[in-house]
Amino acid sequence: MKFIDEATIEIYAGAGGDGCSSFRREKFVPRGGPDGGDGGRGGDVVLVADNAVNTLAQFRYTRSFSATDGRAGAGRNRTGGSGEECRIRVPVGTLVFDSSTREKIVDLNRSGAYFTVAAGGRGGAGNARFKSSINRAPRRTVPGSAGDQRSLRLELQVLAEVGLLGLPNSGKSTFLRAVSGARPKVADYPFTTLHPELGVVQLGLESSFVIADIPGLIEGASSGVGLGVQFLKHLRRTRLLLHLVDVGSVGGPEPVDGVRVLEKELTVFDKALSDRPRWLLLNKIDLVSEARIDRLKTEIIDKLGWTGRVYTTSGINRVGCQTVIQDAWKWLKEEEMRNEPV
Repeated sequence: MKFIDEATIEIYAGAGGDGCSSFRREKFVPRGGPDGGDGGRGGDVVLVADNAVNTLAQFRYTRSFSATDGRAGAGRNRTGGSGEECRIRVPVGTLVFDSSTREKIVDLNRSGAYFTVAAGGRGGAGNARFKSSINRAPRRTVPGSAGDQRSLRLELQVLAEVGLLGLPNSGKSTFLRAVSGARPKVADYPFTTLHPELGVVQLGLESSFVIADIPGLIEGASSGVGLGVQFLKHLRRTRLLLHLVDVGSVGGPEPVDGVRVLEKELTVFDKALSDRPRWLLLNKIDLVSEARIDRLKTEIIDKLGWTGRVYTTSGINRVGCQTVIQDAWKWLKEEEMRNEPV
């Protein structure tokens, strides 16, 4: 299935049913009086976050959703039936915006979360509502009100605690394969990964976290070059970034230059994202001699003035990968403890 992370839909809540004008006419009841019932309420439109849905692909062809109208009231003070609500399943992590005002309506960031995005119209009043001592035969009724109509923009941002960041062919997909059960496509050409891949890192029965492989970014990504800004947004929910740097391939950009390119793109796209904790993973060390690895690590740290954590890894041989994952898990748990309310 094609990965789609944005969609625009039109939604229509049901209209309320009209009130009824009726008079009670029964044998031996000469002055029965008004008995027109109220109309039923129109159905709501509700968005529901569902783990079974992974993309917004369902909205590629179906873009209009309607709840049913409420039924009109009837004699004998019978209220019309309410309209059925329209429930729309969306992936967990979907942001909902009003298309016209661009206002953020809701963030459906947990499974089972739901939100009424369009309310059904109220049912109208029957003539029984208007009887009084001075108006014993009212013929007045109130029609049902219209339901809400809205145009919504849905935006999916993947839910992952850790995000993999790097230039094309930096080995992110191979690293994801090495540390999780995910099986993304791996090949020796740029942009092998065309959409975010999620993997669950399992360290024990109750020790796991989600890691996301974001498609390779290049210079100008924040302005839409390459796969561009389309996928940078998926890093916004992450708490930790693992920045993979290819130190083994020949003919590619210098490792230091590659790091600086992506640092610039993160800053331009979202300053808060550029300030997020980020660890450097000097990857593909299987292609570098052991004598050169330490010198290369020292050189990169010195040129960048890097003060954060630095690891040396090989996704293909799984060297150093578990160390990174264990440290990431400890860091995430420490962050949770620091952020717990006192």
